[in-house]
Amino acid sequence: MGFGDLRSASGLKVLNGFLSERSYIEGYVPSQADVAVFEAISAQPSADLCHALRWYNHIKSYQSQKSSLPGVKKPLGQYGPSGVADTTSGSAPPACKDDDDDDIDLFGSDEEEDADAARLKEERLAEYAARKSKKPALIAKSSLLLDVKPWDDETDMSKLEECVRSIQMDGLVWGHSKLLPVGYGINKLQINCVVEDDKVGTDLLEEQISAFEDLVQSMDVAAFNKI
Repeated sequence: MGFGDLRSASGLKVLNGFLSERSYIEGYVPSQADVAVFEAISAQPSADLCHALRWYNHIKSYQSQKSSLPGVKKPLGQYGPSGVADTTSGSAPPACKDDDDDDIDLFGSDEEEDADAARLKEERLAEYAARKSKKPALIAKSSLLLDVKPWDDETDMSKLEECVRSIQMDGLVWGHSKLLPVGYGINKLQINCVVEDDKVGTDLLEEQISAFEDLVQSMDVAAFNKI
């Protein structure tokens, strides 16, 4: 595992790809894993690495309380995608076991495990059926229409929309979007999203969208409807 050298462009590119499918380094809330990776970065990611930049700005807001975040820091090389060498670590690869283990039976007897496996499968299927039979609780949701304004008419609106949609969190689903003129050749991005009220608030959305400060001048809620 590892991101490689996070002080280099190649390391930040790996980090950007890793964060394109998740909000945090580990789990669904900020943790010491995010702090460890954040502290390994020497400078803020550029705007073209929108996933890494969104994460960087979000974790930066926790710097005054980073020691209170959950989890325990691990060596940097234990975070990130598999198959990437951690060039910042001096640890050597684990030594190969000698041939004395060659006579161990790695397969064992499948017959001894068949009965337990079948029983465990039946128990899990029964649990799943019981959960499905229960009526799910009503989840309060809202439909938001957001106006995201750029700095000027030279702002790359495609990149701006890509950065906005890179914001991923539990309870947030992005919808359709369009560009609307605001004057002097400037267009704003109007984008729809559906949020779970208990998980995603407008303040959190504004904080994360405004973090793309090179592209975004401001964000406003144009419409707010309960579903």
